Amino acid sequence: MASPYWSPVVCRLTPYVPGEQPKLDRLVKLNTNENPYGPSPKALAAIQSELSDALRLYPDPNAERLKRAIAAYYGTTSAQVFVGNGSDEVLAHAFHALFQHPAPLLFPDITYSFYPVYCGLYGIEYVTVPLAEDFTLRVADYLRPNGGIIFANPNAPTGCLLPLADIEWLLERNRESALVVDEAYIDFGGDTAIALVDRYPNLLVTQTLSKSRALAGLRVGLAVGHPELIEALERVKNSFNSYPLDRLAIAGAVAAFEDHAHFERTRRAIIANRERLSAALAELGFEVLPSAANFVFARHPRRDAAELAAALRERSVIVRHFRQPRIAQFLRITVGNPEQNATLLATLDQALAVS
Repeated sequence: MASPYWSPVVCRLTPYVPGEQPKLDRLVKLNTNENPYGPSPKALAAIQSELSDALRLYPDPNAERLKRAIAAYYGTTSAQVFVGNGSDEVLAHAFHALFQHPAPLLFPDITYSFYPVYCGLYGIEYVTVPLAEDFTLRVADYLRPNGGIIFANPNAPTGCLLPLADIEWLLERNRESALVVDEAYIDFGGDTAIALVDRYPNLLVTQTLSKSRALAGLRVGLAVGHPELIEALERVKNSFNSYPLDRLAIAGAVAAFEDHAHFERTRRAIIANRERLSAALAELGFEVLPSAANFVFARHPRRDAAELAAALRERSVIVRHFRQPRIAQFLRITVGNPEQNATLLATLDQALAVS
């Protein structure tokens, strides 16, 4: 029920609903795309080292140490890097700083469901662009008047990857507005568009440490782009919260970027697990979309997705089901470790056997 003390915009908001975080015993949790292998031990040690009397002092408001680590990793400059409290905050600042224009923002009809929430919060007009029948993104469909373009790559919740060449094709033809590529899952199968930021001043690429670096609980996100785009984000950030990253987050994130061995080992393990899981689901009769993420998107031709999700939950296996048109018969399943995936498959086999 609305309160008379609310601002009018609050009454019009439809907030984002995150994946469930249930508190159940012996739960196989495959609904929020968390990394099953845990953070870098070096990141944990770096966080531990910050637990001192220094916590009484504010952190570096610009997180320069982290910006340098990101710039070194991607071969950019610190002036091209922005960091924030999770990629959701980074995206929120991008919507505020880059997309409030008379022409509508464009994004796919099936994508990260936070995008329309941000539009509602900031009063941004938007138009959704349908994905193709096979759930791929057609860049030619975005050649229309716009106040900006955003899409996730790989897309969420489908996992489908847009080749880097297609992104550059669109950038060549859309130079009058900002293009934001949301790369939360890029490390699991694609080439980052950060390679293009020096050539296209309207390109902003966002990423997170929640997925491939297993730091979802630390809340660290980043953006890389032309210094003018970064300045716009900084102006919004410093008008909102000048200390978004704490000392623990900065230290842990720096160490995570420096631990290449742990990152590569766990990333490759998830990719291998994904391919095995996709093949096993296909053997159970599922149609599985090609995924470049740490999850798969699958539907069964003879079983209702909501009923399957409920049957799995009864057996303490949690996956994500969306009721959105076009994808209501799909389940999004996080790629777990081999034991979690084996439990999922055995439980699905049992559920499918029930007529």
